[in-house]
Amino acid sequence: MNTVQSVNSSSDVFAAINAQSKAGTADASSSSEEVQNRFLKLLVTQLKNQDPLNPLDNAAVTTQISQISTVTGIENLNATMQTLLSNFNDGQSMQAAGLLGKHVLVPGSRLALSDGEAGGGANLAGPADKVTLSILDAAGKVVQSQNLGAREAGSFSFTWDGQTDAGTAAPPGTYSFTITAVRGSESVAAETMQLGTVSALVRDKGAFQLELAGLGRVDFNKVQQIF
Repeated sequence: MNTVQSVNSSSDVFAAINAQSKAGTADASSSSEEVQNRFLKLLVTQLKNQDPLNPLDNAAVTTQISQISTVTGIENLNATMQTLLSNFNDGQSMQAAGLLGKHVLVPGSRLALSDGEAGGGANLAGPADKVTLSILDAAGKVVQSQNLGAREAGSFSFTWDGQTDAGTAAPPGTYSFTITAVRGSESVAAETMQLGTVSALVRDKGAFQLELAGLGRVDFNKVQQIF
């Protein structure tokens, strides 16, 4: 009487699959569809040649099929996510390219004085009765201080005419500024925003950055307002 060698456990099945894979080109990038096809061929072969006195366990077969289905589902999900990410990056690049030559408000505290004018902004956490702007030179000395009056919560922009408190013209260059805001006797949180002109679009490590004239680079997703 001929004996039939059967593989009954899930570990034996996957061992057989792995052995068959290694016997080929050992390509680690084999798709789950190929693995599934090999699994089904092995399963059908086992069913045809199983030992009647020691048949395959239904629970083991169900577990094996479930595992293969899970692998296939994960691979399909990964492929879908890669497609969505690629589409998102393409859309973001087109959107970022549309900012070339435009003015944007981004987090920061620098002012680029050119042709006797510079601009910036701030984002207030709440309404303020009084907002004060202080412009400083490279040494940290106050060049000019302005009372911007009362402001509502949210972002706003301002312009500096390049004049100092002494009434003289400040030299062109990069300055910094601070914003203080109060409501009654309480301080209001204020985030400084620098205003820059987009001169170039740079892709760095999969993310887009905007080159702002005189202010350097800033991440595309940091843009708060566009003018």
